[in-house]
Amino acid sequence: MQITIDSLDEKRLKAELLERRDVEAERLKRFINQPDLSRTEGSPLKEIVDRTLKVKSLENFDVIEIPEIVSTDILFDLFNMPEGHPARSKSDTYYVDDTHVLRTHDTVFWYYYLNHPEVKERIARGEHFGAICHGKVYRKDEIDNRHMNVFHQMGGLYLAPDSENVTPEDLKNVLSEIAKSIFGEKVEFRFYDHNFPYTDPSFEMEALINGVWIEMLGSGMPRKTVLQNFGLEGYSGWAFGFGLERLAIASMDLPDIRLLWSEDPRVKSQLKLGTKYKEVSKFPPVIRDISFVVPNTFIPNDYFDLIREVGESMIENVELLDKYENADKFGKDRLSYTFRITYRHLERTLTNEEVNEVHKKLEERTEQDFGGEVRRV
Repeated sequence: MQITIDSLDEKRLKAELLERRDVEAERLKRFINQPDLSRTEGSPLKEIVDRTLKVKSLENFDVIEIPEIVSTDILFDLFNMPEGHPARSKSDTYYVDDTHVLRTHDTVFWYYYLNHPEVKERIARGEHFGAICHGKVYRKDEIDNRHMNVFHQMGGLYLAPDSENVTPEDLKNVLSEIAKSIFGEKVEFRFYDHNFPYTDPSFEMEALINGVWIEMLGSGMPRKTVLQNFGLEGYSGWAFGFGLERLAIASMDLPDIRLLWSEDPRVKSQLKLGTKYKEVSKFPPVIRDISFVVPNTFIPNDYFDLIREVGESMIENVELLDKYENADKFGKDRLSYTFRITYRHLERTLTNEEVNEVHKKLEERTEQDFGGEVRRV
């Protein structure tokens, strides 16, 4: 069964965002409007989804599509992430208002799925059931060739009456099927114990890809206390979740996560799982440093969002070179930062002139948006 959840809260908040003209609202609108590559034909992320959905153990699972704007009590409180938890920090999470955020993990689909009328009827009848969810998630992050602040996750949930006696081995068997479906029958994989706030016991799974062990997914048995948050008792089961980009990059040995979004036909034609990517052309980098003094309330992840906004597809990497305080020199409660920015376009050679223009705009926005004092050479 295909389930699509319509949220009145999300519709209202999206309408309010459309009316807003502040910098943060414009940024959030841009993120939301980016395509969902897990549903885009020709994308290797959709290929991962398609292969996973063909796994025999998942063949009768529902597929659920959930809101992208979620209330904090659903996203955090119900999943054992109370006030003060690092995931709730505004330095890590995009807040639409004080009580709603862009979803940071797709496990939140448990709430929507377990509250669906038809699923509630199955629970009342004591039946087992399962669901898969995939789509974009949003998290403030550093800038390098392996991270983006808009990325994609896929998760699964299976629950059955306690009398069915679901075990960790059942979960590991399903995950083994998924690994083979994505990477081929001969893939090597292993499990080790981990810790997640909403599963216990919990496991990480690694796969040996191109001679390197990579973290493939997180999984575990849903905690009874979390299931009770949804009013569900007498049930147990298993769950998993993984990032689609990580697996696609490993499968194709991609050198840069931005390639997954490329419209260059020379790139897109190569984006097939199991096909080693061949560099179209390695355009030269252009390096620029930016130094400034800002109030000590400055949040680097917010600044990375500004760099992405100003530099768009030109930004390859941002490295913190220096951070220090000197009250006599900069004033009380002020800090000095120096970042090194690597500008490199994936599809053409950048000129010094266009990089200088973008870098100048970044300096101006650093002063305008963050109250910075830029030290220009």
